[in-house]
Amino acid sequence: MALGILCPGQGAQHPQMLAPLAGDAAAGAVLASAAAVLGRAPAELLRERPDDLFRNALAQPLLCAVELATWAALRTRLPAPRACAGYSVGELAAYACAGALDADELVRLAVRRAELMDLACAEPSGLVAVRGLTQRPLAALCAAHGVTIAIINDADRCVVGGRRAELDAFATAARAAGGALTPLCVSVASHTPLLQPAAEAFAATLAASGLRAPLVPVLAGIDGAPVYDRARAVDSLARQIAHTVDWAACLDGLVEAGCRVLLELGPGSGLARMARERHPELAVRAVDEFRSLDGVVAWVERQLQG
Repeated sequence: MALGILCPGQGAQHPQMLAPLAGDAAAGAVLASAAAVLGRAPAELLRERPDDLFRNALAQPLLCAVELATWAALRTRLPAPRACAGYSVGELAAYACAGALDADELVRLAVRRAELMDLACAEPSGLVAVRGLTQRPLAALCAAHGVTIAIINDADRCVVGGRRAELDAFATAARAAGGALTPLCVSVASHTPLLQPAAEAFAATLAASGLRAPLVPVLAGIDGAPVYDRARAVDSLARQIAHTVDWAACLDGLVEAGCRVLLELGPGSGLARMARERHPELAVRAVDEFRSLDGVVAWVERQLQG
């Protein structure tokens, strides 16, 4: 039995997402590093700017900081993970959890990533979750309306991105074809070719950064393959900004790596839910599902001993 770590992307952030970390020294050190980069303590930003929580400029660095802080609070109390995986911007946090980035570098990269993504999308664009259509008919609908499959969550669960006008036309056609659609609270069409300028610029940023080879493999968001070296890490983190993310392949890759216990660092529990649905044989929980970090540790220990 081995542990796998899941780092979520945007969507479930909330003003109270630091509450489970209150009083933890290791988490506090990460958050202090984040504050030095952001110019304000994360707790203050959450309290004073709740309306900006879904804007890239605030959401991406705060999510990365919270996820690494959560892992810092748990790391010495749990066995080393067999592998880590992150969803969208969560892939950046996953590299930090795998020892490839220090906290301040993580937050700086998240700030730059958000900035580049916002600059790349001058036209209104976005993402919509689609359920009930398999990839072949979905891809045909996307091609017909000038939009792109941005994320593959499962065989009939994907996220589609594009310019707002084309996305609206696609949504009408997809509903007519039997799909169930849910617009996502994001302002850019992440993981589509519209973000190619951001991907190229972020590759240069990563190449000049303090990113190291991970101490444990991180599964590449674009194909679920394990990444062991710095060059592959730079390539994966940059390419995924403008390339389809295959989260289903990442979940399968965790299983292939021998992970039988998965822990989502939060906020939220969306990745845990998807993992349970795709691999019901696994033991999967999210930190947000527990009332305390002690409860998280006790659960992981029981599962690994099981």
